[in-house]
This record gives sequence, C-alpha cells and structure tokens, in this order.
Amino acid sequence: MLLSTDSVAGAPVYTGEPKFKKQGQLKETMQRLMKNKLAVAGMVMILIYILLAIFAPLLTPYNYAELHLSEKNQSMSSAHWCGTDDFGRDILTRLLYATRYSLGLGIGAVLIGLLVGIILGCLAGYYGGVVEEVIMRFCDVMQAIPGTLLAIAISMVLGSGFINTIIALGIGRIPINCRMIRAQFLSQRKLEYVEAAQATNCSKVNLMFRHILPNTISPLIVTTTMGVGGTIMMAAGLSFINLGVQAPTPEWGAMISAAREYIRNYPYQIIFPGIFMAIFVLSLNLFGDGLRDALDPKLKD
Repeated sequence: MLLSTDSVAGAPVYTGEPKFKKQGQLKETMQRLMKNKLAVAGMVMILIYILLAIFAPLLTPYNYAELHLSEKNQSMSSAHWCGTDDFGRDILTRLLYATRYSLGLGIGAVLIGLLVGIILGCLAGYYGGVVEEVIMRFCDVMQAIPGTLLAIAISMVLGSGFINTIIALGIGRIPINCRMIRAQFLSQRKLEYVEAAQATNCSKVNLMFRHILPNTISPLIVTTTMGVGGTIMMAAGLSFINLGVQAPTPEWGAMISAAREYIRNYPYQIIFPGIFMAIFVLSLNLFGDGLRDALDPKLKD
C-alpha cells in the first residue's frame, strides 16, 4: 500500500492504494509463463482434458454404466477404440466420464483444504500467542499421520462415495495450506502498509483478508495447482482399495482396481486408465513448475 505525506503536518497518510498494478503483474506473470514451453504444453493438455470432460456425451455414443455382457472383454476395434471391460462397457467412454469425477475429486478436495487452511493460517499468523499455539499443535497432530493413512481412516469413518472421498482428501490438505499462510503472515504483518492500515482503524477481518492475504497468495497458487495432481493420485489409491468412488461411477483409480483381475489376459483394461491418469498428473506438474518459476520474484529479469 502507498503512503502519502500530509502537506501541513508532514505525517504519513494511508491512501489504501496498492503499491503495484495488479494487472501489470498478471501480464508479466503470463508472459514469463508463456516462455516456458513445458508449462504451456502442460496447460494445453489440462485444457484438453477439461474439454473432454465437458463434451463427453457428444464424443461417444455409449452410456458409461450400460451393461452389454455379450460384448465383454473385447479388444480394441473401430467400434470400441480402447476395448470393453468385463461388463461389456466401452472403456473409452468410461475414461471420458471418469475425467469428470477425477477432476471433481482433485479440485474439490484441494478447495476444501485451501479454504480451511487459509482461515486457520490467517488467524495463527495474525494473532499469534495462544491462538497460534493451538492451531499449530492441531496441524502437528494431523501431519504426524501419513497422508494416505489419514485419508483411509477418514474414509472408513465417513464411508465410501464421491462426496465423502472429497472430504477425506480435503482434510489432509489443511495443515499444508495453514502452515504456508501462517509463514507468509509472519513476514508481512510488521510491514509498513499493515501498520498504516492499523493506524486508520481498519478492522482485523479486512486487514487479514483484504490487505495481507492478497500479498501472500502467490506461493499458495503454485501449491494448490500441483496439489490437484497428488490428490487425484491419492483418490485413485482409495478407489483401488474400495474406499473411494464406488461402481458404477467411473473413476480412474476405480477402473484400475476393477481391471487388476484381468491384467494378464486383458492388459489394455488397466493400461489405458493408467496412461490417461499419468498424462494428466504429469501435465499438472509441468504447469505447476512453470507457474512457480513465473511467480518467483528471484527469477524476474
């Protein structure tokens, strides 16, 4: 924020204006991002997956849940490009629809962890003292449990299903976001623009979420982007052990789990879901790496 000088008293006056143009910063970040060819390739692949998920009903004539036992375990053909599964369902159709559910799991869980983590991190970083101790010890307890084990425990308590899986995965991401926001708040709360805002009787809620938080959000954007891929992998792991999304709902991990019994005789049933998921997670990681480099002030020219 900018500080101006009063013409009479010479005292600093808080103007409430940002010290940089956000549009200019966004433009600069996008220019740096577009120079990274791997990041652009990852972004293009992510957009392709999103389009496949949106237009899945227009891209395939089959129903992902409709059974055709007379066509089960058919190999790749012009009618079924990726073959059929043990119930005669078109694998490509299920992959396209599974993109919707896998993306929903990844994004939904990350958003839950992001929202709760931001609130707790802001409170811990701004107030300090007892509030910080309580919140940080809560994070310590959660992080003492391996992420996959925590997700399994929560899934067993809540039960399987799409919404419960999102909640189970989202809870595990809270400590990561909370610690990151707290660390950023500790470095920002003693700066001049914060003291100026406090001098104008700015409310604590506005100070935390309107002034400090926007200046600490860049690292969180990168962590969130790359966290979607890891969350999708963890969701696939839960589905693989029958604690995630349940049949007949298509999801990449659930499809791999269902096909493991046929890996010797019909390996394509497990290869295609694995490739589909691997490419998407790789694309997210490439895009996240590029975004991190674009937002890193140390790498600016």
